[in-house]
Amino acid sequence: SLTVSSTKLTECSTNSFSPESVRLVDGAGLCSGRVEVKSNQSWASVCEADFDRQDAEVVCGELGCGAPAALQGGLYGGGEGQTWDKEFQCKGKESLLLDCDTSDRKINTCLPGNAVGLTCSEPDDVRLVGGGSCCAGGVEQYDQREWRTVGADDWDQKGVAAVVCRQLGCGSTDSVLPGNTTGGFGVSCSGSETSLRECARHYDLRPGLTAICSGNNKIHYMAKSMW
Repeated sequence: SLTVSSTKLTECSTNSFSPESVRLVDGAGLCSGRVEVKSNQSWASVCEADFDRQDAEVVCGELGCGAPAALQGGLYGGGEGQTWDKEFQCKGKESLLLDCDTSDRKINTCLPGNAVGLTCSEPDDVRLVGGGSCCAGGVEQYDQREWRTVGADDWDQKGVAAVVCRQLGCGSTDSVLPGNTTGGFGVSCSGSETSLRECARHYDLRPGLTAICSGNNKIHYMAKSMW
């Protein structure tokens, strides 16, 4: 089978989707950093002793990242200020960290400087579907544990397509075709971003789009040359 190698996401932006109840701070981007939970309108670090692999799976999924890659106390600093005072008891399948059961600490096992740091793997979170190759088709993005259709206003579609083709390693944009109005979400891109996560997001109805990248022609040429 023929494939075009896709580039991993290397940058995350504060403009991209971020849940209101959990975040990773002081890391390289959205998918790595010290775990903090929002409590009473302020952010609290989570102690390493109160957080395990199953809890990490929920956080990575909630943030739209890949599977946990590293979990360690003090990995992204010891944390300052408030510390979360409960132990998480996630099963790993919850959609949100605050949906998990918690228990009170019987004794204070949280040592200074042991705020838990988490690194989630970066997801291959964009794809083109229904176009006959990985470099042509309707734009979809992996969001909140499911693939969702991406839409854009007419004046934004060329910019969105340029970012998607670049992110997938499929070259530049050959053409953009309008699609039906999508119930997923809309994005606005200038066209210079390195990933779709850097574009502004809108949770309302926007026309879908089909992107055909220049790499699609190379795939068809290679396929014909092999017969």
